[in-house]
Amino acid sequence: MAKVRFAYEYSEAEDKSIRLGFFLIVAGIVSLFILGFCWLNPTLNNMQCKAANCTVVSLRQIGEMSECTFTCGADCKGTSLYPCIQIFVNNSQSNSRALLHYDEQQLLLNPKCSYIPPCERDNQKNSENVMSWHDYWKEEIGAQTFICYINRQRRPDDVLLKRTRDENVLLHCVLWPLLTLLVGVLIVLLTVCGKSLAIRAEALQKMKYS
Repeated sequence: MAKVRFAYEYSEAEDKSIRLGFFLIVAGIVSLFILGFCWLNPTLNNMQCKAANCTVVSLRQIGEMSECTFTCGADCKGTSLYPCIQIFVNNSQSNSRALLHYDEQQLLLNPKCSYIPPCERDNQKNSENVMSWHDYWKEEIGAQTFICYINRQRRPDDVLLKRTRDENVLLHCVLWPLLTLLVGVLIVLLTVCGKSLAIRAEALQKMKYS
């Protein structure tokens, strides 16, 4: 009996599906590297911050003014000034005095000050915003204990009021690239398997009637 031959060629739709699958695979891998570099590593460092109980030790306003950048339109930017206040707290992790910062971003932008206000063009509005923050900690918080975050290895002399990156960011950095990669692999496998089954069925049918 003669051997049955058949062509193993993909249709245009199957070829597009395979191309889409490989595109998603590459996009997932590239996204994983990019997000890992931009977000995952800083998030892991931020997660090293340990929660501690903090109490305010002292508040003071230093003489120098700090600069911030405001925007007033698509092509409009400028700088204005705001007063610098320092809030020193005692933390339960090291039982030592540390400078409080709102979050890690503000710590990196201005490590001398405890708070950077939303930047306004008017210096007076910036001053009022900062002094409201100062009065809040002096009058409402006072000697009350609150949760803060400290990284004793990287910055033992600074504590954060909020963590900007947490486990949710870590989850999204890994979940979406892996999901994209998995969808791409599934598309390629289903297309190849579907074509293979169709060819086998065609071969069996030809053998049956030959």
